[in-house]
Amino acid sequence: MTRPLLILIAGPYRSGTGGDPAAMEANLRRLEKAAWPIFAAGHVPMIGEWVALPVLHSAGATIDDDLAADVLYPTAQRLLQHCDAVLRLPGESTGADQDVAIATSRGLPVYDDVADVPRLAELGR
Repeated sequence: MTRPLLILIAGPYRSGTGGDPAAMEANLRRLEKAAWPIFAAGHVPMIGEWVALPVLHSAGATIDDDLAADVLYPTAQRLLQHCDAVLRLPGESTGADQDVAIATSRGLPVYDDVADVPRLAELGR
């Protein structure tokens, strides 16, 4: 492989927060901490909420609206049609588990630790 991978970072966002916006923000920041190591390894990090939240907001909705269920999971499913791998961060998350199941069914690599993501140079760059 000689090109950067598009790697979906999957982990808890709403799970375990009880709907607390500060807790969801903390979870998003935890997901984002994995972005730099993926980028530094020569790849493109992606987090579903980076796409889903602006889509939701542009529909005039918030994470608390019923529409959120129709946007959050489907966004990740659509993104996975373009992703080359998934990094599954620790923590209970139905959405992240769904991401892993989709990636596995597509034969995509699923990494459990950012340290396991191969550097692009290791991929034959």
